[in-house]
Amino acid sequence: MSRPVIVVVGAGPGVSGSVARAFAREGYDVGLLGLDEEQLVRLAGELEALGATVGHAVADLTDAEAAGAAVRRFGEHTGRIDVLHFNPSAYREKDPLQLSVSELLEDATLGVGALLVAVQAARPFMSAGARVTATGSMAADQPSARAASLGVQKAGLRNLVQSLDATLEPDGIRAVSVTVRGVLAKDGPFTPDRVAEAILAAARQDEDGWRSEIPYVG
Repeated sequence: MSRPVIVVVGAGPGVSGSVARAFAREGYDVGLLGLDEEQLVRLAGELEALGATVGHAVADLTDAEAAGAAVRRFGEHTGRIDVLHFNPSAYREKDPLQLSVSELLEDATLGVGALLVAVQAARPFMSAGARVTATGSMAADQPSARAASLGVQKAGLRNLVQSLDATLEPDGIRAVSVTVRGVLAKDGPFTPDRVAEAILAAARQDEDGWRSEIPYVG
């Protein structure tokens, strides 16, 4: 295939859908991986209207075998993965005295571990110039005690992205997380579309001055 390909992990409404549309407008074909079939079909229709060829797969991202197999199928079908975007996280309204270890690990499996699975599955289909992007959050630095696992996920995500970037850099592949330092809203600087623009720009940053974490302040 001659067109570049983006695979969006954790696809659905919100930032992930906006990222998919932003890249589709730039000429990318799109693979969507998520949990809600109805949302995936709706988003696929929007992307096809923008001229993209779209595939979608339903998988539980906490199931490493299923999630990895889905990403590999995208790569085998398209022959290439130029951008892998990672979006999911778990919001569980429990403070540190209410949160159990098993709940913390369950949430981290989705918000951090699933990135590891996705990148390992995508790597054989990524070549020099490919990018890994991730939706970060100010929760990594300013965690809310009411949702203690979210800050752990976002801090772990940023850390893992930095390790991935260092590991992939010798092969010309780079990784970056965009830390959203604000609350998503329907209007203003923190709309999903504005955040998606920042993620697109992060993927296109000059490699000579590459940063593996970029704050988005609106």
